[in-house]
Amino acid sequence: MGKHFVLIHGAWHGGWAWDGVIQRLQAQGHTAEAPTLPGSDDADDRSRVTFDAYVEKISEVLWRQPRPCVLVGHSSAGFLLQSAAPMVPRKIERLVFLNAWILPSNTAQFDLVEPNSAKSLRDIAQASPDKSVPVIDEFVRNVLMAGEDRASQDGVISRLRPQPLVLFTTPVNVDAFNQLSTPRSVVYCKDDTSLPPGTFLRMAEALGKYDLVEIEGGHEALVTTPDRVADALVRAAP
Repeated sequence: MGKHFVLIHGAWHGGWAWDGVIQRLQAQGHTAEAPTLPGSDDADDRSRVTFDAYVEKISEVLWRQPRPCVLVGHSSAGFLLQSAAPMVPRKIERLVFLNAWILPSNTAQFDLVEPNSAKSLRDIAQASPDKSVPVIDEFVRNVLMAGEDRASQDGVISRLRPQPLVLFTTPVNVDAFNQLSTPRSVVYCKDDTSLPPGTFLRMAEALGKYDLVEIEGGHEALVTTPDRVADALVRAAP
């Protein structure tokens, strides 16, 4: 019997980002789903989204699983996994972190971002009607998708949506997560230039013991090279 993967997207994205990965997983005999988190749909009132709403959404998806699944988090979803996994541990077979932000307790993502950049984005969001960080084309092209062709960049940018600020500024408590015995894996895309080299692996040290799968690809590899990412997820969840 194949495994079931629950795939959690990061900031600005939606469940759509995993479409290609899901197709590849299904072709290999597995099943998968990728919920879209609160604030990532145009029908959502982003000004009312809370950090707890992200955790509750992931927990709801886990509760309805008939058997333990492989829970995967990309980018900012890393600390959402840290927050949600302790809520429903018996529904998780393995945790997989894909170039993910893994935070210490009482830390928010923006605490680890360059201070001037974090302040600028916070100011922009607080001045916006829906308290969200907008999609910044240059950031996507030059950081998240550096080196990708313009058509690929355009395709991703067209689907990204403003991200409620609370995702970046809410400190997480990972004490309960650190007590879990759930097996952990890290899939590391080696060509990711969104952070200084090795940063994602240094964050992963907080996981304790984990299995590592390294592949070629950048931060948006789940969209640009879904076959490679899907294969890596299967290897990461033996």
